[in-house]
Amino acid sequence: MPVSPLGGQRCLGSQATDFHGRHHGPIFSHSRLRDHHRYPKVTFKRHRISISSMQQHQQQQSYEQVLVVIGGGAAGIFGAIRAKNAVPQLKVLVVEKGKPLTKVRISGGGRCNVTNGHFIDTMILADHYPRGNRELRGSYFKAHGPKDTVTWFSCHGVQLKTEEDGRMFPVSDSSSTIVDCLLSEAHKNGVLLESGRIATQISCNDNGRFDIVVAKAPDNLKQTIQADYLLIATGGCRQGYVLAVQLGHTIVSFSRVRAKLKLPNLQKSIPQLTQVGPMLVTHWGFSGPVILRLSAWAARLLFSSAYQGTLLVDFVPDLHVDDVKNILLNHKRKYKKQKLQNLAPPEFHLPKRFWQYLVEHQGLDKNTLWASVSHHSLQLLASSIKYCSFDLSGKGEFKDEFVTAGGVPLSEINLNTMESRICPNLFFAGEVINVDGITGGFNFQNAWTGGYIAGTSIAKSALSHS
Repeated sequence: MPVSPLGGQRCLGSQATDFHGRHHGPIFSHSRLRDHHRYPKVTFKRHRISISSMQQHQQQQSYEQVLVVIGGGAAGIFGAIRAKNAVPQLKVLVVEKGKPLTKVRISGGGRCNVTNGHFIDTMILADHYPRGNRELRGSYFKAHGPKDTVTWFSCHGVQLKTEEDGRMFPVSDSSSTIVDCLLSEAHKNGVLLESGRIATQISCNDNGRFDIVVAKAPDNLKQTIQADYLLIATGGCRQGYVLAVQLGHTIVSFSRVRAKLKLPNLQKSIPQLTQVGPMLVTHWGFSGPVILRLSAWAARLLFSSAYQGTLLVDFVPDLHVDDVKNILLNHKRKYKKQKLQNLAPPEFHLPKRFWQYLVEHQGLDKNTLWASVSHHSLQLLASSIKYCSFDLSGKGEFKDEFVTAGGVPLSEINLNTMESRICPNLFFAGEVINVDGITGGFNFQNAWTGGYIAGTSIAKSALSHS
């Protein structure tokens, strides 16, 4: 009888039961579990179904509840499988602009670092998320942690191995094993997958359902579908943030910055043109308390300067530049074998994607190991963190906007259900939320956990309304 090497779930007969007494529904037979490398090759074409047929189905059939998942990555696919498996009568459609599970396929050098086996205690596990560690210390990973992830894949025919540093990979050393497993489960459960589509606009109609405008590349043909439940799991791309803002959410990046507005032809110093506080990133650029206060104090000056000027931002206002340099130097000594782009010093509390922006902005090779970063490069990074400038190009936007930093604030999400606190029946999972994990399988674990919780919550709601 297959048992997770981390304990927890056990595969019993034709059902999987975890250490919380939950049932995961049908799984493969024991013979299939023993021969877990012989999955049939699953191609995406096999799962295709047109959105137009989905529309016709909604029109022709008696009312059936529909879940639409935006994003066919780890969190989206896992959440879709969980919801459909729990409520088979729920119609589940995944809309993906590219190919599904692309990041899963290329991660870990093509091996897929599924999770981490060294941090089972949820409190310690949460410490590996520089952004979100405080919020994730509660019930989040207790609902579906690394033990559950290992057991889920074991019960679906994929055994994982633990390497010395705790990273866990499929024993096949091939990410295709994970991709094929997930796509096979999606197909077996009746999840509909649609690629080459992008959700461009979402609104709530008078019936309390979501109207989702979906465009097909390359002709940009648009169609509208309706859904009772919406799961946004688009990763760290602009699309998910745009949709979140359309439904009333903000996108947060920095809890505390010092921002100074410099305008041409302004000779005197105006104290109010320097503000300290939170700064947000929306789908169009910078916003939040700091920006709003600057805009209010400089309204007439901005108008007279045709909204041209420079915004100087200090992202660590409580640290001296020498302290920033020392932190970078100590980080280099401690994480010599880590890639520069993958691991920013946690003391800075910077979003991972903004750290990657800084690395690229300084012309540094993102794949460089910390051990190879020169002292001059460290000085450049320190200066960028303390004295980052952005050119204003007009009202309502900035020339350089990094909209992929941060994510949906955790304060706007109920982490027990992954449901929005702003828009009912809207759920989030994965990197679209304001959580960054360090390398080692932690970001994928966030995807499995968020997808599982969202899928479970949607299933419960669907059952209560069936």
